[in-house]
Amino acid sequence: MSIQEAITQLTDKMNREPGGIQGIDAVYQFDIEGSGVHQVRLAGGSAEYRAGEEFDADCILTMSEANFARLTAGKLNPTTAFMTGKLKVKGDLSLAVRLQSLLKKYG
Repeated sequence: MSIQEAITQLTDKMNREPGGIQGIDAVYQFDIEGSGVHQVRLAGGSAEYRAGEEFDADCILTMSEANFARLTAGKLNPTTAFMTGKLKVKGDLSLAVRLQSLLKKYG
C-alpha cells in the first residue's frame, strides 16, 4: 500500500468516526523519505489529506517509508521510534504525542 493510500484510509476512518478528532485543530505533516510530503489537516471534527505542503504545519514528522508503514500498522511505537531516531519531530510535541492515540484508534 502506498503512503497516499494509507493516509487516505486513515482520514476516511476519522471522518466516519469523528469522535476521536473532535477539538483538534492542527496540521500534521509527514516528510517521508523517498515519498515526499503529505499533510493531514484536522479541523472542525473532520480530516483532510493533501499531498505536498499546502498548509502551515503544526507538527512535522520525518521518517522512512518503512517506518511510516510500521507506525500506521501499529507495529512501531511512536515514542520508541522518536527515542531511537527512527522518527524526527519538529513543531508542537504535544501533537506528536496525541498522534499516538489517534493511530491506536484509527490505525
